[in-house]
Amino acid sequence: MAKKPKLTQRQKRQVAANRKRRLEQKQTTAVPSQDLQNLVAGRVIGRFGKHADVENNAGEVSRCHIRRTVGSVVCGDNVLFHPGDDNDDGVSGVIEIVQDRHSVLTRPDFYDGIKPIAANIDQIIIVSAVLPALSTNIIDRYLIACEDIGIKPVIVLNKIELLDDEARASTLAELTVYESLGYQVHVTSCKTQEGLDALNQLLDDKVSIFVGQSGVGKSSIINRVLPDAEELVGEVSDNSGLGQHTTTAAKLLHLPAGGDLIDSPGVREFGLWHLPVERVTWGFVEFRDYLGGCKFRDCKHLNDPGCIITKAVENGDISAARFASYHKILTSMEENKPSHIGQP
Repeated sequence: MAKKPKLTQRQKRQVAANRKRRLEQKQTTAVPSQDLQNLVAGRVIGRFGKHADVENNAGEVSRCHIRRTVGSVVCGDNVLFHPGDDNDDGVSGVIEIVQDRHSVLTRPDFYDGIKPIAANIDQIIIVSAVLPALSTNIIDRYLIACEDIGIKPVIVLNKIELLDDEARASTLAELTVYESLGYQVHVTSCKTQEGLDALNQLLDDKVSIFVGQSGVGKSSIINRVLPDAEELVGEVSDNSGLGQHTTTAAKLLHLPAGGDLIDSPGVREFGLWHLPVERVTWGFVEFRDYLGGCKFRDCKHLNDPGCIITKAVENGDISAARFASYHKILTSMEENKPSHIGQP
């Protein structure tokens, strides 16, 4: 089957204009036109390839085609759709319009540019674990993404039962830097139930998304806070030491006490090469009081003379580990940026 041609920039602008006009017509016209009067409001609770599951206000779910003129559809999107009639393949509806998002989490994709992951979320739960090995650099990547889009992050360290008392104290000491910066840090164990009640309270009445490396236990945590979810649980590979992907498609789950939870496919490294360097620097909240104060405007905050951020690290006012993580991120951004980015 031939691939559908991508829309040109001009076509995308026209689609956006048509979408805005149809939304305004839907909201302001007393007598809807024939093609709009049967549209139903709903929310996307699952995305599967070319189709999406949409739940209406009555809790009924329709699997829908996605109109080609719709730019993107992700879990959490509020949409207007034609429910359609049941048919043999189970796909009956059509999503016609995606309503404006108040927030969206994205990640860069080598082929599709900036790719949305979830929409209309209130907080991002960054799940790490002691197995695979704890990576504060990956936590830092997610924190930059959260700061960039203005969504509150919560850091969760899972599988804490695998640590003895000495290792636990050492690991928690690594995370105190995040608490000193104002981030919430929680430890959890699906085996001993430690921390799960506190995590449940954080999820109440909010739309949350779990992100993190594969194998850190996101699906296991979801099975504990929402037993009916029946999420597949994977193991860490003995050969690579890396987690195995268990969630293959994003889905939105309703919590009994209120609120919703979005589970997304795990990623082993969250790329940031789509962001300007200045935005990544700003994403380190402890740097902000120093920005603009260096001797040279183009200071790289490394070996540059007159760099007040480097001086703050030397004085112990900025974590040396976070500073090293910052430069590791900048290096990886340059190494992983696709060759076509920045070309005319």
